[in-house]
Amino acid sequence: MRMPTTVLTQEQTKNLLREVLVELLEERRSEFHELIVEAIEEVALANAIRAGRKNEFVGEDEIRAVLEV
Repeated sequence: MRMPTTVLTQEQTKNLLREVLVELLEERRSEFHELIVEAIEEVALANAIRAGRKNEFVGEDEIRAVLEV
């Protein structure tokens, strides 16, 4: 048995997404906050990795010296 399909226009899709996001923000604010924080942390980590690959290698002693300060 084949399930019926629904075709949405771009405008309908935008409106539906907007409604879902508003509902998410209103009803599950803390979960949404955690999701956003996680995403920002992932982007920051990826940027740090990229930046680290462009710079010179830092030795373990230098890292330990910074961490002990």
